[in-house]
Amino acid sequence: MGSRWQMEKHNDPYYKKAKKEEYRSRASYKLKQLDKKYKIIKEGNTVVDLGAAPGGWSQVALEKVGEEGIVVGVDLNRFKKFHEENYYGIRGDFTTPEVQEKIMSLIGGKAKVVMSDASPSLCGIKNIDQLRSIDLVNVVIEIAENILEEKGNLVMKVFQGPEYKNMLDSLKGKFRHVRTTKPASSRKKSSEMYVVGLEYMPNKRNRKKRKN
Repeated sequence: MGSRWQMEKHNDPYYKKAKKEEYRSRASYKLKQLDKKYKIIKEGNTVVDLGAAPGGWSQVALEKVGEEGIVVGVDLNRFKKFHEENYYGIRGDFTTPEVQEKIMSLIGGKAKVVMSDASPSLCGIKNIDQLRSIDLVNVVIEIAENILEEKGNLVMKVFQGPEYKNMLDSLKGKFRHVRTTKPASSRKKSSEMYVVGLEYMPNKRNRKKRKN
């Protein structure tokens, strides 16, 4: 099983492309493809990358924001630091209040983009893995609600399951546009999907309540 996985990995065109173009992960191309389609990250943006290791998404974000932007990467695991002065790494669990406070301190309270390619610890039991995934997604959404500036963007990985539709419906009450997609670089056999929320509207629900 292990040797077959290694063979598939080394024959993967995006793995080869990442090696050739010096990206830290084939996942870099997922973000590049998502950003090309939805224009998520712009020059000068402040970006928070939740579950950043090994740094593939942060690497793409640094390219997009330029010298005037800021990228903050957070992960439980240690990974190689970036040399750019506008990159800040936090080693810790982003689901904890302590780490969330560190994020807010570094970015001055608000971000233009929150992104997450994080996966929970999987046990191989479908129902349990789906519940763990949605729990992690809900934390990402909660952080986004706390730190996204108005008209900010969210992009995150999710696994489809019983709570998938409810999660999408909830996001539609918070963003002007919500899109689901599977980029070409995502493995076909994977059940992962990517959700993109464009133009965060923190007061959308309040306006609806006043109308009622």
